[in-house]
This record gives sequence, C-alpha cells and structure tokens, in this order.
Amino acid sequence: MAAAPTRRRVELADLVRTQGAAYQQAHRLTRGQRRALRAIAACRTAALGGHTDACEQCGAIRIAYNSCRNRHCPKCQTLPKERWLAARRADLLPVEYFHVVFTLPHALNPLAQGNPRVLYALLFRAAWETLATFGADPRPLGGEVGGLAILHTWGQTLEQHLHLHCVVPGGALAQDRMQWLPTKPGFLFPVRALAAVFRGKYLTGLQQAFDRQALRFAGSVAGLADPAVFLAFLATLRASAWVVYAKPPFAGPAQVLAYLGRYTHRVAIANDRLVSVDADQVRFRWKDYAHGNRVKTMTLPAEEFLRRFLLHVLPGGFVRIRHFGFLANRNRSAKLARCRALLAVPPPAPVTPEPVAALLHRLTGVDLGQCPVCRAGRLRRVAVFRPGHHPAPALDTS
Repeated sequence: MAAAPTRRRVELADLVRTQGAAYQQAHRLTRGQRRALRAIAACRTAALGGHTDACEQCGAIRIAYNSCRNRHCPKCQTLPKERWLAARRADLLPVEYFHVVFTLPHALNPLAQGNPRVLYALLFRAAWETLATFGADPRPLGGEVGGLAILHTWGQTLEQHLHLHCVVPGGALAQDRMQWLPTKPGFLFPVRALAAVFRGKYLTGLQQAFDRQALRFAGSVAGLADPAVFLAFLATLRASAWVVYAKPPFAGPAQVLAYLGRYTHRVAIANDRLVSVDADQVRFRWKDYAHGNRVKTMTLPAEEFLRRFLLHVLPGGFVRIRHFGFLANRNRSAKLARCRALLAVPPPAPVTPEPVAALLHRLTGVDLGQCPVCRAGRLRRVAVFRPGHHPAPALDTS
C-alpha cells in the first residue's frame, strides 16, 4: 500500500501571497509594513533568485531559492538568532541572572499605533533608567547595573501587548570599578517600587514628547492633541497600577542562553502555530495563560489576522534588542573585562563564526552538501540565477 503523501506545512507566506495585495489596496500601510509583506511573499521563491546544485555522483539537480532576511519573516530568524547567541555567550558572568518584564498599559495602544518609534524608544529608556536608579541606590547595590532588553509588542492572540523583557546580571560594578557588588541571593529589586518608578519616568517622558510636538494624533486619539485632554489622559494613567514582573533567577548561564534563544528573534507568530490558511480565515494555536497555559485554537477573518500581524512590524531601522549599563555597546568590552577580573573569571575564548552549512547541520541534522536523492554524492554549485529568473524544473529543496 502506497504511503500517504506528506501534507505541506501551512505558512504565513501563503496568506500574504493570496491576500497581501488586496489588503494593501484597502488599507493605508507604513513603508515598513509594505516592505514586510513583499519580503514574506517573495521569501525562498524565484523572485529573490537562487542557485542550482548538481550531485557529482548521480547527477541529480537541486534548486535553492534565496531568503528574504526580513526580521518579521517567520522563516528567516534561525541563523541570525544562533549567531547572536554565539556572540552573547562571551558576555555571560558567573552570577545569578534575573528576568524582569516591564509592561505598558493597554490604554496606550492606540497612541502607540500612530507613534511606535516614540513610544517604543521611551519604553526602553524608562525601563533602563528605572533599573539604573535602583542599582545606583547604595541600599540595594550602589553601582552600575547592566543587562539587555528585548521588545515584544504582541500577546498570544496577536493583539497589542507592549512589553520589554530584560535580562539583568545579579550585581553591579562599583562606581570606582574596584568592586563587584552582588545582589542578595534570589532577589534583585522590589517589583512594586520598580513599577511606581517606571510609571513616573515613562509618563514624564510622554509629557516631554507632547511638549516638543513629537507625537501625532489621528483617528481615535485625535482628541489628545488638546493639552488639557492629554493632561487628563496622563492623570488617568498615573492613577492606575502598572505591571513590572520579576521572575525567579535563572538556574545558570545555560538557562539564560536557552531563554534568549526563545525570545530574541521571535516574530509575532511562527509558522508552526498556524493550523490552516485560506482566502477567508486563518486558524492558529494560542496559549491561554489565564487558564493554566491551555493551548487553544482561534479563528480570525483573514483581513483581521493580517491587521493584527502588521501591528507588530517595527519602524524601519528600529533596534528591538538593546544593551545597557556596563553591557552597553560603547564600553562593553572594557567593563566586562573589569567585571571578570573582579570575579576572578578568565577571559572567554574568541568566537569564530560558524559556517552556514555547519550551523544548519548542527541545528537540524541536515547536511546541505549531501545529495537528497542518492544520499551518497556531494552537491556542487553549477549555476546562480538572478531574482525573477526561474531555472529549468528540477528537485526543489528550498
């Protein structure tokens, strides 16, 4: 009896290719959103060009298409993530690491949709200034803390949920750089106090952005352009409790890297969460954190799904992973070296970039140089074709 054919995996690109053009005609999109849709639709197709390989033993031909490398494409994050993680291994210190999450109230979502660059940058700044304030206080530490922050703008159902994941080493470099000041075991800073200071710093920054006319007001937030209305809006936000969550410390550097691997290069939705895609609707899995992390399935009209997905396309050039304090890019090497000296830790071994073929083999077990037909011969590059040019039909393993 013949084996049943393998069912092709559903991809976000399927929806973008069938619905993307119509959606762009019906809605006003940013340049970054249009660019993301074009990239996702073209990813690993002849539109981006590619190359042809031939097996030296059996003569089989394989065509491979180029990737789009857009940071919002679900298929293009593995290699950047792994290379970024390899570089971060050298930054780890033999101390406790803490995971702190700063969350913006959902009342700010409509304002963020028209002003993502301003509100996202302010989220980074307010969170870092909050951590720096507590680190500099002599009672907890009295030095310079460090860490990295990762912006996420989505929740499990693709609605806006603006929050910052921060990974913070448990200690500080003394101002005179003569001491490493460790935190108390299992404790970084009190979260209620963090939340109050974070709220104050964010709202102060938001008022300053308003005063320098850096905010745009349209649609549902048009009324906020009035100074009195904006002031009342800030008062409402100030009267509400903001959420800062500190998780228990990681078990060690390996767990830190495992965590970062899950969070750093994540996109709003991965292809493996998609159940079905057609012209009218999209079904996808989501995790209901409010009910014991139960995995459920949600069905959305295709247009609504695209609207939600595009909410999370970042402004062009906006950096969503940032380092701060003694891990800030400007002085990271010198300050990390000083931290290691104070902790009696030897310098890390130099990081040698891993070739793409070796990296994919390690991650997936797939040998790109092996012929997928005879499994014995090696593949040799025989042609490269330009974007928009399609070679003769052959075995396609893209």
